[in-house]
Amino acid sequence: MKIIGVILQIGFLHVFLFLGIALKYFIPLPIPSSMLGLFLLFVALCCNIIKLEWVEQGAKWLMAELLLFFIPSAVGIVNYQQIFSLQGIGIVFLILISTMIVMGVTALTAEKVSAKRKEEGH
Repeated sequence: MKIIGVILQIGFLHVFLFLGIALKYFIPLPIPSSMLGLFLLFVALCCNIIKLEWVEQGAKWLMAELLLFFIPSAVGIVNYQQIFSLQGIGIVFLILISTMIVMGVTALTAEKVSAKRKEEGH
Protein backbone atom coordinates (compact mmCIF):
# COMPACT_ATOMS: atom_id res chain seq x y z
CA MET A 1 0.00 0.00 0.00
CA LYS A 2 2.94 2.31 0.71
CA ILE A 3 4.20 1.91 -2.86
CA ILE A 4 0.89 3.20 -4.21
CA GLY A 5 1.24 6.32 -2.05
CA VAL A 6 4.78 6.89 -3.33
CA ILE A 7 3.62 6.46 -6.94
CA LEU A 8 0.78 8.93 -6.39
CA GLN A 9 3.17 11.44 -4.83
CA ILE A 10 5.58 11.10 -7.75
CA GLY A 11 2.64 11.70 -10.06
CA PHE A 12 1.74 14.78 -8.04
CA LEU A 13 5.33 16.03 -8.39
CA HIS A 14 5.00 15.54 -12.15
CA VAL A 15 2.01 17.89 -12.11
CA PHE A 16 4.46 20.65 -11.18
CA LEU A 17 6.80 19.55 -13.97
CA PHE A 18 3.91 19.89 -16.44
CA LEU A 19 2.98 23.27 -14.95
CA GLY A 20 6.58 24.36 -15.53
CA ILE A 21 6.37 23.16 -19.14
CA ALA A 22 3.13 25.11 -19.62
CA LEU A 23 4.62 28.22 -18.03
CA LYS A 24 7.67 27.95 -20.30
CA TYR A 25 5.35 27.67 -23.32
CA PHE A 26 3.46 30.88 -22.45
CA ILE A 27 6.39 32.83 -21.00
CA PRO A 28 9.59 31.93 -22.89
CA LEU A 29 12.15 32.44 -20.12
CA PRO A 30 15.76 31.25 -20.47
CA ILE A 31 15.17 28.78 -17.63
CA PRO A 32 14.50 25.04 -18.05
CA SER A 33 10.87 24.12 -17.60
CA SER A 34 11.79 21.56 -14.92
CA MET A 35 13.34 24.37 -12.85
CA LEU A 36 10.21 26.47 -13.29
CA GLY A 37 8.18 23.50 -12.04
CA LEU A 38 10.46 23.15 -9.00
CA PHE A 39 10.04 26.86 -8.31
CA LEU A 40 6.25 26.50 -8.50
CA LEU A 41 6.44 23.54 -6.11
CA PHE A 42 8.61 25.59 -3.74
CA VAL A 43 6.16 28.50 -3.80
CA ALA A 44 3.21 26.14 -3.24
CA LEU A 45 4.97 24.57 -0.26
CA CYS A 46 5.97 27.94 1.22
CA CYS A 47 2.46 29.34 0.84
CA ASN A 48 0.92 26.18 2.35
CA ILE A 49 -1.06 25.57 -0.83
CA ILE A 50 0.14 21.99 -0.64
CA LYS A 51 1.40 20.13 2.40
CA LEU A 52 4.83 18.57 2.61
CA GLU A 53 3.26 15.22 3.48
CA TRP A 54 1.62 15.16 0.04
CA VAL A 55 4.99 14.89 -1.72
CA GLU A 56 7.57 13.94 0.94
CA GLN A 57 7.73 10.16 0.45
CA GLY A 58 7.74 10.42 -3.34
CA ALA A 59 10.51 13.02 -3.23
CA LYS A 60 12.53 10.87 -0.82
CA TRP A 61 12.25 7.89 -3.16
CA LEU A 62 13.32 9.99 -6.16
CA MET A 63 16.30 11.34 -4.23
CA ALA A 64 17.28 7.83 -3.13
CA GLU A 65 17.23 6.60 -6.74
CA LEU A 66 18.82 9.73 -8.21
CA LEU A 67 22.02 7.95 -9.20
CA LEU A 68 20.08 5.69 -11.55
CA PHE A 69 19.02 8.73 -13.57
CA PHE A 70 22.68 9.65 -14.23
CA ILE A 71 23.96 6.24 -15.34
CA PRO A 72 22.80 6.52 -19.00
CA SER A 73 24.46 9.92 -19.43
CA ALA A 74 27.67 8.70 -17.76
CA VAL A 75 27.81 5.71 -20.10
CA GLY A 76 27.14 7.99 -23.07
CA ILE A 77 30.09 10.23 -22.15
CA VAL A 78 32.47 7.26 -22.39
CA ASN A 79 31.63 6.96 -26.10
CA TYR A 80 33.18 10.37 -26.85
CA GLN A 81 36.98 10.35 -27.04
CA GLN A 82 37.24 14.15 -27.11
CA ILE A 83 36.06 14.31 -23.50
CA PHE A 84 39.43 12.84 -22.53
CA SER A 85 41.49 15.25 -24.66
CA LEU A 86 43.07 18.51 -23.49
CA GLN A 87 39.70 20.24 -23.76
CA GLY A 88 38.25 17.40 -21.71
CA ILE A 89 40.52 18.28 -18.78
CA GLY A 90 38.87 21.70 -18.60
CA ILE A 91 35.44 20.12 -18.77
CA VAL A 92 36.30 17.67 -15.99
CA PHE A 93 37.65 20.55 -13.89
CA LEU A 94 34.41 22.51 -14.38
CA ILE A 95 32.38 19.44 -13.46
CA LEU A 96 34.40 19.01 -10.24
CA ILE A 97 34.03 22.68 -9.28
CA SER A 98 30.29 22.74 -10.02
CA THR A 99 29.82 19.48 -8.10
CA MET A 100 31.54 20.98 -5.05
CA ILE A 101 29.35 24.08 -5.28
CA VAL A 102 26.18 21.98 -5.54
CA MET A 103 27.27 19.81 -2.60
CA GLY A 104 28.01 22.90 -0.50
CA VAL A 105 24.69 24.57 -1.27
CA THR A 106 22.86 21.29 -0.64
CA ALA A 107 24.60 20.88 2.71
CA LEU A 108 23.72 24.43 3.76
CA THR A 109 20.11 23.96 2.67
CA ALA A 110 19.82 20.63 4.50
CA GLU A 111 21.31 22.18 7.62
CA LYS A 112 18.82 25.05 7.56
CA VAL A 113 15.87 22.72 6.95
CA SER A 114 17.03 20.44 9.76
CA ALA A 115 17.38 23.38 12.14
CA LYS A 116 13.93 24.65 11.17
CA ARG A 117 12.38 21.22 11.77
CA LYS A 118 14.00 21.04 15.22
CA GLU A 119 12.53 24.44 16.06
CA GLU A 120 9.08 23.26 14.99
CA GLY A 121 9.42 20.11 17.06
CA HIS A 122 9.37 17.53 14.24
